[in-house]
Amino acid sequence: MPRRRRLRTDLRASCADATAFGGMVGFGETYLVAFALAVGVSELMAGLVGSLPLVVGGLLQLVSPRLIRIIGSHKRWVVLCSSIQGLVFLPLMVAAYRGSISGISLLVIVSIYWGAGLAGGPAWNTWIGSVVPPSIRPRYFAFRTRASQVAVFVGVLAGGLGLQWASQNDRVLSTYAILFAIAGACRFLSVAMLTLQSEPTPIPANMQTIPLAKAFRLLRTQDSGKLLMYLAAVQVAAQIAGPYFTPFMFQKLGHSYGQYVTLISVAFLAKVISLPLWGRTAHRIGPRKLLWIGGIGITPMSAAWMISDSLTWIIVVQVASGVFWAAYELAFFLLFFDAIKVEERTSLLTMYNLINTVAFVSGALIGGAILSAMGTSYLGYGVLFCASSIGRGAALLLLSKVPDIQTGNDEIGLRTLSVRPNSATLDTPVVASLPDEPKHTEVH
Repeated sequence: MPRRRRLRTDLRASCADATAFGGMVGFGETYLVAFALAVGVSELMAGLVGSLPLVVGGLLQLVSPRLIRIIGSHKRWVVLCSSIQGLVFLPLMVAAYRGSISGISLLVIVSIYWGAGLAGGPAWNTWIGSVVPPSIRPRYFAFRTRASQVAVFVGVLAGGLGLQWASQNDRVLSTYAILFAIAGACRFLSVAMLTLQSEPTPIPANMQTIPLAKAFRLLRTQDSGKLLMYLAAVQVAAQIAGPYFTPFMFQKLGHSYGQYVTLISVAFLAKVISLPLWGRTAHRIGPRKLLWIGGIGITPMSAAWMISDSLTWIIVVQVASGVFWAAYELAFFLLFFDAIKVEERTSLLTMYNLINTVAFVSGALIGGAILSAMGTSYLGYGVLFCASSIGRGAALLLLSKVPDIQTGNDEIGLRTLSVRPNSATLDTPVVASLPDEPKHTEVH
């Protein structure tokens, strides 16, 4: 196939992959915690379902570089991991159809989902960097990202409206089965699109598999390591409350599915709309100052939920949350990834993602311990949300030690991993994708 035609096919397939992936997130992943509550899992266990499985993905990434070398291809590894992720929706469909599943079984299923999805992330990053030429990356990845965002939003909105109708007609669980079927179909469409893409360099000649001890030492001693310490602290603090917003909304505020999807949607839109603005701001004042804006802005967002249970107030909080999380995430990635050499990226991303997922789960476990001690009462949730805000504020002390890292990219791309209340679209647990030297500020 001629080179130009081959490239055109690759770009179209990759865009279709992003769109299908967004559909999976919107129709399926978004509603995993809500599904846990619908089948009778406890509030505490539902919160853990939304957080604990992420550590499996972090651990699986430890073996990813070695397995990629064994199978001799980044593409084959990504296709394998993506296929496993798609298969996970089958037992979820069965559980929804039967109307029951134990909390432990659900934890195992969701752990496989996250493990497969996150294990393929660094490999996808390396692969896509060899497919898309640098000269077209800015425009292409911006377009690709917007396609994925639209798919996520459509999935979230359609799923929420469907569940709202189902809740009024006693068909909630059967509707979940349909949503999971659509999500699984989207993932397998994504797999098909991944398969269609070429792989110019299965294993880069200068690819380095850095020992974990060395990778940890590099992150600890380099400027990016100081930034990582701040991120980890924020992650712990944010996840003290993050996994428990959904149980709080359904069980304590009595929100309907329609209200739930409204809160998610406004945060998502606020984040998407504000990203270009933050991109221009970062170009003008620098990413470190932008990180201060985001870090300070996200600090009170969790505690703000306790000021009033008015839906109007919470919508205001969600909009502000989406705006400030967008600034925080963009600034972090602008600062961090220019410090990583391309040939070291897969190994260092593996270590980075592991540390970040451990921080993510640690915060969730702390939050679970608080709820267990205080009880799943309104007061217990209040303590939980305030503790999260206090932790975010305390983390700013670490931010003061982060130097002003020089960046060569004015803009960078992120991949949507999950849609959660109070954190807009991305809880920043991991980096699933980071094409080499993209220059766009959209969320994929």
